[in-house]
Amino acid sequence: MKRTRDYKVVDVFTARPLAGNPVAVVFDADDLSTEAMQAIAGWTHLSETTFVLTPTAPAADDRLRIFTPRSELPFAGHPTLGSAHAVLEAGRARLRESCRWRTRRPCWR
Repeated sequence: MKRTRDYKVVDVFTARPLAGNPVAVVFDADDLSTEAMQAIAGWTHLSETTFVLTPTAPAADDRLRIFTPRSELPFAGHPTLGSAHAVLEAGRARLRESCRWRTRRPCWR
């Protein structure tokens, strides 16, 4: 596991810094264990921290795992939206009509 990670904190539901619902988005998280993801979520101490991974389902563009400081969530709206924003803003995906995220729930379109 590498010692440093690229991540971004996104203020969801606002255009003003420090005014929205924050989510930490960790990129390139494929080599992190569940335990490491949980530890990072506890360290950020935000309501949710997400981890962007390579998709395992052919219909998905990315895979997303969502953690609170105490546990993993199967799905949550604001972290999914914030993660999509972070991925687009970082140039890790291109904007198009639709994208598919794979979370612990079935793939949503």
